[in-house]
Amino acid sequence: MNWRSEWKVLAIMIGAFLAAFFLPVGLPRFDGALLEAFHLVKWYAREHVVLCLLPAFLIAGAIAVFVEKESVMKYLGARAPKPLAYGVASISGSILAVCSCTVLPLFAGIHRMGAGLGPATTFLYSGPAINVLAIILTARVLGPELGVGRAVGAVAFSIIIGLLMHVIFRKEELAKTGVQVAMPEPKVTRPLWQNAIYFGLMVAILVFANWGKPGESGRVWAAIYSSKWIVTSVLAAGFGIVLVAWFRLRTSRLLLIAAPVIVLALFARGHPILAFAAGIIGLGAVTSIRQDELGEWFDSSWGFAKQILPLLLFGVLVAGILLGRPGNEGVIPSVWVSRAVGGNSVWANLFASVAGAFMYFATLTEIPILQGLLGNGMGKGPALALLLAGPALSLPNMLVIRSVMGTKKTLVYVSLVVVMATVSGMIFGVVVG
Repeated sequence: MNWRSEWKVLAIMIGAFLAAFFLPVGLPRFDGALLEAFHLVKWYAREHVVLCLLPAFLIAGAIAVFVEKESVMKYLGARAPKPLAYGVASISGSILAVCSCTVLPLFAGIHRMGAGLGPATTFLYSGPAINVLAIILTARVLGPELGVGRAVGAVAFSIIIGLLMHVIFRKEELAKTGVQVAMPEPKVTRPLWQNAIYFGLMVAILVFANWGKPGESGRVWAAIYSSKWIVTSVLAAGFGIVLVAWFRLRTSRLLLIAAPVIVLALFARGHPILAFAAGIIGLGAVTSIRQDELGEWFDSSWGFAKQILPLLLFGVLVAGILLGRPGNEGVIPSVWVSRAVGGNSVWANLFASVAGAFMYFATLTEIPILQGLLGNGMGKGPALALLLAGPALSLPNMLVIRSVMGTKKTLVYVSLVVVMATVSGMIFGVVVG
């Protein structure tokens, strides 16, 4: 036997045995942490997967198929006016819906083709930071304050970081002023206004289906909440008409999708989530067998679901074990958390920023982790600091950035993100605290 090729297997077996041998089953804290993990996973599955994640996957898939990247990228080149370049770069994350690793080849491409360092780094930050899925789920799970803070902070961050990178390395950037980048023209398959209505209806369905119950009754928000499923149904019907009229979906297929939805809506009125789920499942079943752009839409959405959903649920499970649900203890005592990131001190915000910058967060997994941290004493300022630094950076991300723009620029970029996240966290903590 060649032990050189088997020592890793042996080491894994020994490690697994020792972990099982010393497994702290029976200790109240460990047993309670396991129970908290399953409670948290159950809550996520019931409250967020069907109404929030599934329609968001459809939106992300549609973005990948129906929005040409060339139509975004051409505005980041040297020919574009600076306000336009930074404006487009700062909001492109909501269009491209990429993570901190997926954005890297796009960043490398536009940087090497001659895009300015400022717009390129603005795009590099905004790509993973301004993610529709993440912002929606942040507001839904962590509260509207952090959701708005993350959205506004990420947009402002991306522009400021890009401008500072341009100023700091201005001499090198002047050499690029004569370079004009010609981006390919995007393919136009339908008018822009049709795509706008298509995306607008999907976003509206997502918003109204997740409309939360207001704290007070008798007001506009309460009236919207009481009729949210009627509004959602009207929007869904309009969306079906759009698919038939502009995306060549057969009317018979639309009726096949709608039939179980109508039945469940009439006979299971107390559980509207069933009708909603039936509509999404029916839409997926019909589009999955097509070979045209609707089939590509399903494939793209399914790709997002396969990539994100398992990681998200695993992240929820780990967060539950380590931190428990809000108000409940996991393996890590809440007093440890409150000491490290509690309150709104400079240290708490800096610690959250640095820890977030070096950790790798798979898309959306930062949300359940933060939910556990907030429930165990983390301040809202450090929470925002982690949200602004974490998803946009990671150690693998830094290594690739260094290979594209060098060590000096990478160190400056990472330092700007950490410092600005720290300062933003402190300001946010004062405002909402």
